[in-house]
Amino acid sequence: MLPLPSTVVARLVEPAWDLYEGSQRLRELRRLEESQWWPWERLEALQHERLQTMVRHAATTVPFYTQRFAEAGIDPAGVRTMDDLAALPLLTKADVRGELPRLLSNQYPRERQIQAKTGGSTGVALEIYCDETGVQRRNAAALRGDHWSGWRLGQPIAAIWGNPPVPMTWKARLRRAVKDRFFFLDTMKLDRESVTAFVDDWRRYRPGMLYGHAHSIFLLAEHLEDMGVDDLRPDGIVATSMMLLAPERLVIERVFQRRVTDRYGCEEVSLIGCECEQHDGMHLNSEHNIVEFLRDDGTPCAPGEDGRIVVTELVNLGMPMIRYEVGDRGAPGDGTPCACGRGLPLMRGLTGRTADFLRALDGSRVAGISLIENTLTHFAGIRQMQLVQDEEYLVRANVVRGQSYDEATEQQLVEALQGYLGGDGMTIEVAPCERIVQEANGKYRFAICRV
Repeated sequence: MLPLPSTVVARLVEPAWDLYEGSQRLRELRRLEESQWWPWERLEALQHERLQTMVRHAATTVPFYTQRFAEAGIDPAGVRTMDDLAALPLLTKADVRGELPRLLSNQYPRERQIQAKTGGSTGVALEIYCDETGVQRRNAAALRGDHWSGWRLGQPIAAIWGNPPVPMTWKARLRRAVKDRFFFLDTMKLDRESVTAFVDDWRRYRPGMLYGHAHSIFLLAEHLEDMGVDDLRPDGIVATSMMLLAPERLVIERVFQRRVTDRYGCEEVSLIGCECEQHDGMHLNSEHNIVEFLRDDGTPCAPGEDGRIVVTELVNLGMPMIRYEVGDRGAPGDGTPCACGRGLPLMRGLTGRTADFLRALDGSRVAGISLIENTLTHFAGIRQMQLVQDEEYLVRANVVRGQSYDEATEQQLVEALQGYLGGDGMTIEVAPCERIVQEANGKYRFAICRV
């Protein structure tokens, strides 16, 4: 990484690189930083305009949608709002996996699109494509969220990530040195030695942002606290890729003396929501996505009601994703404007992935993340925990124990979990462990239901 002033990178290097690549990223960022202050009525009108364009494009250039609109009895020319698509079946991960060639627009050859793969941690690997302009616009939305954290374009970034990317070409190495200016802590090798090296890099490069998996940032904070390192002060912290647990947020903010910006998205439709400076819910990325919150029967959720998250992306013409069921659950806001003044609506928060809901004795589903947060909050002797349900009436609690953990703590934990899951007919096995094991992609899962 070259020791360039951040202002030089922001004002010269970044625009020059965009010009060299013919990218719309910074132009889109400027548009987004203006439109975020629009009133909701104007943002909604923009959504409707872009929805109409996307539906017509998909109907005429994407074989999958040509057939699906016809089967649903929907005239694409008559679509004005999402209400007009109520009869359109949700796009599922199975559809993406099984219908990939027919989901690509014939105006954007596969070899000219940007490929990504996702979904390995759930056992459902997906291959995703996006046209180049769509990727640039997605990146701009991420930059806007990064700005909300306090970071500014051009500042170096300290990233904590599993299997961090290694630049292989001269162009990629140059980009890393003069433009992106990341340095990494590999979460697959997170120990005292690697953290010490990361701290040395931090003091050398003085990053403006700490970025990474939410739980990995928490683990770093614990290491720093144990090592007595208390001088790392980024301008912003962005937690992404997994749910940020409330007890872990407290530790991160205590160690770094900076509020955490929680960001939510997925590879398939990119950024969905992000906290602003108020940290009172996540602003939806409304210029790029239309987000529905649906009950299990398909009807819209009431404000604050947990439901399935369904996204229609408005910027990926290469592989349109219309009414895509992400596989996560969350709750919509009540329409109250955020104190920050932005017109972008708020979602109240995530409640977990569909696969992370445990099954209670009566067959109802219970959010695993809520169980984790409630028990971590009430039992001080538990540092970390993972719940795994492999059988209908058995849940294993993998517990990383703290100094105050004792038999009484374990008994209280078992009773609490049984209470949430329907009674003593649910067997709770407590399995002490030194750490929560990562997935192959470096992420962590805290609740896993295989029933």
